[in-house]
Amino acid sequence: MSMQVPMDHHERMRLRAAAFRATRVYPGPVGELLSRELLSWEEFGYRLGSQGLIMGIVDAVMSAEVQQSDAA
Repeated sequence: MSMQVPMDHHERMRLRAAAFRATRVYPGPVGELLSRELLSWEEFGYRLGSQGLIMGIVDAVMSAEVQQSDAA
């Protein structure tokens, strides 16, 4: 039996920050999918078995270079 452990405030804010950054790092459908998935995890608010993968994605999004638009 696995126990659901709530995420702390720092973890939830990190997920939210990565979700908003994902659409800038990966413009288009990939970024939108990543953003929605990360926001879903943040909203759910519990650590689940595959959290290692999710937090790895958060690390990758937060360390990736933001693509510059041509308008800038």
